[in-house]
Amino acid sequence: MKATLSLLILNFMLCLCHAQTPSLSIPSSNESIFLCNNVSFSGRSSWKMQRYNIVQENASIISSKEFNSKNWLNAIVPGTVLTSLVNDNVYPDPYFGDINKRNKHIIPDMADSGREFYHYWYRTTFKVPTSFTQKRIHIKFNGINYKANVWLNGKQIGNIAGMFEEKDFDVTDIINKKEENILAVDVDPVDVPGQSGIKLEKRNGAKGENSNGGDGLIGENVTMLMSAGWDFTFDDGIRDRNTGIWKEVELYATGDIVLNNPFVVSYLPLPDTSYSKEIISIDITNLSDHTQSGFLKGKIKENGIEFEKSITLSAHETKTFIFNTNEYPALKFNHPKLWWPINKGQQNLYNLDFSFVQSNKTTHQIHTQFGVREITSDQKTPDSSRRFLVNGYPVFIRGSNWVPEAMLKNSAERTYTELLYTHQSGINMLRLWGGGIAESDYFFHLCDSLGILVWTEYWITGDTRFPDDKQLYLDNLKSTVLRIRNHPSLAYYVSSNESTEVAGAHELIQSLDSSRGYQMQSECCGVHDGSPYKYENPMQYFENTASERGSRIDGFNPEYGTPCLPIYESLKKMMSKKDLWPINDSVWNYLDGGGFHQMTTKYKDAVNQFGYSKSIEEFSEKAQLVGAMNYRSIWEVWNFNKFAYGNKFASGFFFWYHNSPIPQVCSRLYDWYLQPTAALYYSQNGTEPLHAQFDYLTNKVSVYNDYRKSFKDYKVVAQVYDINSKKVWEHEVNTDIPSDGVVNNLFEIYFPDNISQVHFINLILKNKEGKQVTSSFYWRSKDKYQGAWTLTGPAVSGFDELNQLPQTIIHTQAVNINNKTIKITVKNESGSLAFFNQLLLENIDGMAVNAAFYTDNFFSLLPGESKTVTISYLKENTDNKALQLIVKGYNIKEQVIKL
Repeated sequence: MKATLSLLILNFMLCLCHAQTPSLSIPSSNESIFLCNNVSFSGRSSWKMQRYNIVQENASIISSKEFNSKNWLNAIVPGTVLTSLVNDNVYPDPYFGDINKRNKHIIPDMADSGREFYHYWYRTTFKVPTSFTQKRIHIKFNGINYKANVWLNGKQIGNIAGMFEEKDFDVTDIINKKEENILAVDVDPVDVPGQSGIKLEKRNGAKGENSNGGDGLIGENVTMLMSAGWDFTFDDGIRDRNTGIWKEVELYATGDIVLNNPFVVSYLPLPDTSYSKEIISIDITNLSDHTQSGFLKGKIKENGIEFEKSITLSAHETKTFIFNTNEYPALKFNHPKLWWPINKGQQNLYNLDFSFVQSNKTTHQIHTQFGVREITSDQKTPDSSRRFLVNGYPVFIRGSNWVPEAMLKNSAERTYTELLYTHQSGINMLRLWGGGIAESDYFFHLCDSLGILVWTEYWITGDTRFPDDKQLYLDNLKSTVLRIRNHPSLAYYVSSNESTEVAGAHELIQSLDSSRGYQMQSECCGVHDGSPYKYENPMQYFENTASERGSRIDGFNPEYGTPCLPIYESLKKMMSKKDLWPINDSVWNYLDGGGFHQMTTKYKDAVNQFGYSKSIEEFSEKAQLVGAMNYRSIWEVWNFNKFAYGNKFASGFFFWYHNSPIPQVCSRLYDWYLQPTAALYYSQNGTEPLHAQFDYLTNKVSVYNDYRKSFKDYKVVAQVYDINSKKVWEHEVNTDIPSDGVVNNLFEIYFPDNISQVHFINLILKNKEGKQVTSSFYWRSKDKYQGAWTLTGPAVSGFDELNQLPQTIIHTQAVNINNKTIKITVKNESGSLAFFNQLLLENIDGMAVNAAFYTDNFFSLLPGESKTVTISYLKENTDNKALQLIVKGYNIKEQVIKL
């Protein structure tokens, strides 16, 4: 598994390195450029901006050559007004310490300053590429927040409304194909910004909830609702509510006939998958003033299928054309290569090219990919809970809740890094939570390639009001569904988070895509309400008492999770040194959603169970043990109850939540700086497709299988070591592992009465040839569990004895294979355990390399044991400086290896 992971990471790294900086949006034509100046995006253009009420001239003048914008501020596109203002040093970075606090009045909040304070003009100039000059020219806005009037060369070309609408303008009659063009965009903020600190009595919220989204009024817009504040990000929100041109602006060329919205639907005669029938549709528009005729041609590369249709369109007519097996028998695929989610099979993709040909000349061509699969969902379960099936096969969901970067500081590299970490962690489904955004084309493309299913919700939550403009909401909904519906990873549509639907939403989605399931909101139709969300004693996961709402490990849970403190290298970037240590509760709580996740209370108390720390460095290292324990425990208790193999029936859950929207002390698998935490690697262990696991409540061992095949004559070996690395107990059992099932309570581990206070468990899974397949390493104390809501038990308390581990020497050998990959072998040549060892790639100045992928980390080595780890990275993230590898652990002397 780890070798496969290493190869996957390397291949993706090579693709990213050798390609031009990717866009988050799919180009609309082969002849396309992006008018961006954000260095993280392809395309280069110079953008300026100025507050609307400062500019005295009218729009026609602003968008003409006569206007001089040299005194305007530099704008970042894609980006937001506040991002640009920070970049221009108008305001300090809101991501440092508690600078963003509304009551500090350092950065004006829209609710205090008024909407007009963040109402801005954007302006850029550009020239048309010579290859475009004989074509029809388009300007496309992939996303503006919130409303915009668009002007080109002194003339208004149209307007845009809503955060999620793509808008395309035919500017052929206005654009200057030889000289410079001036594009000016009047970007108006949300109509109702809402505010924090005020809680309205009447809310749409879920039962017992009335604390997020400020006063809830932000919901009257069709926008990113979490920008008003939530308990997993800044509790008091983003000051400008993310006003700006937040997605790419595209300039592209076509002929008079334009192709849009290709869509492939596969039908499989399940359970038979020996053939499929494909129905392919595409929208075609004639932009000219006269009738046009030609040939619409399609080609599927992988099986050499070509098909075409002679078409005629009247002036300005749009039609949808459909290709099916009745007219085109070749669209019946014999023995198709199916698309599967992670662990269930390959992520096979087909490439489809459409072109429109007139007089043997291609006038427009577009490309898309599709997967042959059927994703369905039902409630045919013992407790009527929801389940998901791919190609007729039930898939146990080990998912997570995806929230966006709070100030929309996204990029292809960031998306790529986050999704590769997601794949590494073993997660097979992401829920696009309803208070976030409609994710990018690139996001869905990577999910297609990595086998990650996507549940997508549409911008309504139980904590906020309903959109004031119903038609605007439906227009944005339509634009989004048309954009994402062809991705095989897209599994499910949901109207809202913990609320209800806008009238007509379901019917609209069905009219655009009837091939996927739908439910009104996230907590209905076989999906119960969520929790826990905060740090809790992991013993309560095992006994299923971690939520005051009752049993949560059953059926389908949409939100179940815990935090993990970032590593020290990230913490020191978040706040002043004086606030790091001793811990400044005020600042830390602000970076914990108002203290919501209990990082300065319960989590800190759990860290102190490993002994009181003398520095933030020591505290953050011990804190990784807490995160590692909690994350793996959660995955393992859900594994145990998969499809009624345990004492509950569970069809899946979404971890709450997945990614850090801001720099925060309550991080997850990785932090905002894209540095992985121990939680990533212990999740990777807990979700590995074949996994031997230990239950801290019953002391029993189980074996989980996520593959669609069984395994015969496997052996589970359990070893128990004391604090001095002496093996005090060993046991092995042969077992057959059922296909996609669990062997629960295979045997119980015995701990001698005289065992040391802290001791260790090593579980090894071997195949019938005796070769080790996987292993899992646990630490445990002799402390008795005294019940729910206490900080007691063998998984959480009484670990101070770890500080008595003898100092151990390990041998590390690193080979720098190229400028993208390092191979490290670490061997424990001593007679004592080397506990919880961390590898950290830095540049020579001691700065951790962001977006570095380690095939494993935070691992322990028994005497004589060795491990090989591959680190892949992007050279541009090293600041073009020499690298060094830091090797540190709980009881080893830190090593610095120059590379």
